[in-house]
Amino acid sequence: MPGGSLTLRGRVRALLGDDIDTDMIYPGRYLNITDREKTAAHLFELAYPEIRAAIQPGDVIVAGKNFGCGSSREQAAAALKFAGAGAVIAASFARIFFRNAINLGLPAVVSPDAAPLCSLADELEIDLGAGEIHNLTNGRTSPSAALDPRAVELLAAGGLVPYLKRKYINSRRETCPSTE
Repeated sequence: MPGGSLTLRGRVRALLGDDIDTDMIYPGRYLNITDREKTAAHLFELAYPEIRAAIQPGDVIVAGKNFGCGSSREQAAAALKFAGAGAVIAASFARIFFRNAINLGLPAVVSPDAAPLCSLADELEIDLGAGEIHNLTNGRTSPSAALDPRAVELLAAGGLVPYLKRKYINSRRETCPSTE
């Protein structure tokens, strides 16, 4: 992706506070589910079931500090992605959650200033490469940490696995040209 630019649009579906841990996002009792797409059925089941019922493809979750803290379960990021979340914006993320989200193709956007500028149902435009969040509903803009161009590439590809598949297929085409 030239220039490391990727812009997303979505509506704020939830405004959450600090320390949203992985048990709140995806309860531990469902860790035996191995199909990542089925994790969405249990998103916020115990803590915020209304979010799971309301989330639409591309919606954005906005939170405070330390989002994704607690257990280092990949299922928490998977549940958000497969429920249709387009991005999570938080003042800060637990390191492992952040990495899991990017690897799964779920944008994790660090912005300490975003939550106070957002209301439920606001439409946001997020420029991941430039590090800007534009609230199209109220006209306000807040800075975010620009993602590394390699992270933007992973997100544009849909995550680490699709990125590697494309890269592998393209490299095979270059080294094994067709004889047709």
